[in-house]
Amino acid sequence: MKDRRKAIIIGTGSVGASSAFAMTIRQSVDEIVLIDKDPARVQGEAEDILHGLPAMGNTDIRAGEYEDIKDADVIIIAAGRNRKPGQNRLDLAKDNVEILRDVVACMKPYYNGCVVIVVANPVDVMTLKACEWLDKKDGTVFGTGCLLDTSRFVRTIADYVGCDISDVNAYIAGEHGDSQVAIWSDAKVMNVPIDEYCAKHQIEWNDDIKKNLAEKTKKMGAHIIQNKGRTHYGIALSVCYLVESIMQNKPIEASVSTPFNGEYGVSGVAFSMPSRIDRYGAKKMTGVTWTREETEKFLASAEALHHTLESIEQ
Repeated sequence: MKDRRKAIIIGTGSVGASSAFAMTIRQSVDEIVLIDKDPARVQGEAEDILHGLPAMGNTDIRAGEYEDIKDADVIIIAAGRNRKPGQNRLDLAKDNVEILRDVVACMKPYYNGCVVIVVANPVDVMTLKACEWLDKKDGTVFGTGCLLDTSRFVRTIADYVGCDISDVNAYIAGEHGDSQVAIWSDAKVMNVPIDEYCAKHQIEWNDDIKKNLAEKTKKMGAHIIQNKGRTHYGIALSVCYLVESIMQNKPIEASVSTPFNGEYGVSGVAFSMPSRIDRYGAKKMTGVTWTREETEKFLASAEALHHTLESIEQ
């Protein structure tokens, strides 16, 4: 990898701009190029962030064009309209798929095969289409998927049991949306299975509590949108986390969205399960052991995404 680390962010709405801001503060890369259909907006976002740099680091951030991706190390696709109060992520599907189609068409003449992170919603649908149109099904192109849901899930568990978030290991799998699956069988607190931990510390724990915590996690995005009109900080930090793993080649495990091509009996969709993230992208982790109920919910999530894809293609 060349000495100067370069990231491209396509789409400078609240998510794209917040991702650029987070990456600048963290100094995740040396150069960030912002691309957007609105030249004035993208120039304004670049200047606004750039003006704060003297005290925060040396990241170069600027407005650019698609030809700038020819020597990029990572591309973040955040182009698309946001979810409105009362909408679910899949309501966005048809509009944002068409936006993505245009983005990929503009990328293709310059795309160098680097890692692409899809952020725009519905992220699972968008990830599948980006992989198809860029002819990349090996994990080089992947979506943020359930990474943010997982972060919310960990926070929800930590608040309930009264511990630090760093003491919780848990994740969400499946769709980044209504059919997501809370994987309780792998959930641990201080490296102890959560059932055992709660029993040992006399914390009330049963199926109803697990269901309530999972539902609370699922509704967090809609709750934030209802309160402030959009979500962007949480996903921006998630993007930053992924970019740093790729740029620094420090592998992490994360529940992100990749295409399935027969694994676990699933094909024709992209959605999330634990994956290894490194400089080459995302690779599904094998050997996960879930309960029968969790597996059935995971397969039902795939079916829900199949229905969405069918509706888009009609």
